[in-house]
Amino acid sequence: MAAEQTHDVAECGRVDDSITRVFQVLGKRWNGPILSVLQGQRTHFADLRRAIPGISERMLSDRLAELGAAGLVVREVDEGPPLRVSYRVTESGAALEPALRELGAWAKEHLPDAPPCGEIG
Repeated sequence: MAAEQTHDVAECGRVDDSITRVFQVLGKRWNGPILSVLQGQRTHFADLRRAIPGISERMLSDRLAELGAAGLVVREVDEGPPLRVSYRVTESGAALEPALRELGAWAKEHLPDAPPCGEIG
């Protein structure tokens, strides 16, 4: 029988508050892909929805509002006709670009490909 290992809870590391805050935003489904699509370009709502397969209009609208409240995305109304709404990242949102690029590279190397839609592994 292996010797039981014990550890002192006080010695355990505690998650940094900044990591908690970042994953409260990026940990929500769809926020990462939305921010990724918006990097470097203004995008109209319909084009953004087409760029992110599987997201509903309602979910996209909700997530864009959350990202706006977090100071990462700005909504802009293009006076028409026709009246169109576009979105762009703020300076804070644009500062995420290197981290998003690195996360994408990490995922390609370390996470298995997901099965096609409708297929169960």
